[in-house]
Amino acid sequence: MSVELNHTIVHARDNRESAEFFTELLGLEIAGEWGPFVAVALSNGVTLDFASVPEGQIATQHYAFLVSEEEFEAAYQKIRERGIEHYADPHRQKPNAINHNDGGRGVYFMDPAGHAMELITVPYGGWPKA
Repeated sequence: MSVELNHTIVHARDNRESAEFFTELLGLEIAGEWGPFVAVALSNGVTLDFASVPEGQIATQHYAFLVSEEEFEAAYQKIRERGIEHYADPHRQKPNAINHNDGGRGVYFMDPAGHAMELITVPYGGWPKA
């Protein structure tokens, strides 16, 4: 059997708020709820299982998502319309901008729980040569 990431737990102040922020931004749907989790399924079979935890127990994590140009454009439009602070770089030195790394586009922003989110249209290093 090959090894695949199946799911990861994303700590949040409010699991539903964070899951809905993510699904609304990227045009996804909540896949289900079980126990303390609100799950969001990604196209590669991985789920993000949002769990409510006390705010002091949330350690900021970084989540990067490879999206199509169309998905990027739709999400970036929502980021701008909603006034979400965003940056072209992970150190937040280039506000209100996107980057153009490896022939694609990328943007960084924070989710409601304070996690650093990133959208990219080309993987780092570019697409593998055929």
